[in-house]
Amino acid sequence: MKKRIKIKRDFPRLYVFRSNKHIYAQVIDDSKNITIITSSSICPNLKIGTNENTTCKTAQIIGQDIGKKLRKKGIKKIVFDRGKRMYHGKIKALAEATRNEGIEF
Repeated sequence: MKKRIKIKRDFPRLYVFRSNKHIYAQVIDDSKNITIITSSSICPNLKIGTNENTTCKTAQIIGQDIGKKLRKKGIKKIVFDRGKRMYHGKIKALAEATRNEGIEF
């Protein structure tokens, strides 16, 4: 049975999608139905620090980028949404890197 995330209107949601080649992260405001911030392994400015294959190192870079962008926007608390993926490997690396930037889940 799939667990559902309770949508908290106070905090935006960080949604992480991982494919076989890339990893994508979006910060979504569910109350306004808009995407606030996005980052992925295909972004031109982040492609320099990553290689073609998605690794935990790539996920850390994406997590750091999302954390920096959230701090610039003044957002300190978010809800983490990993979809149907288990919390380990690349998903965990992205979450830990975002937490290291000072963002609370």
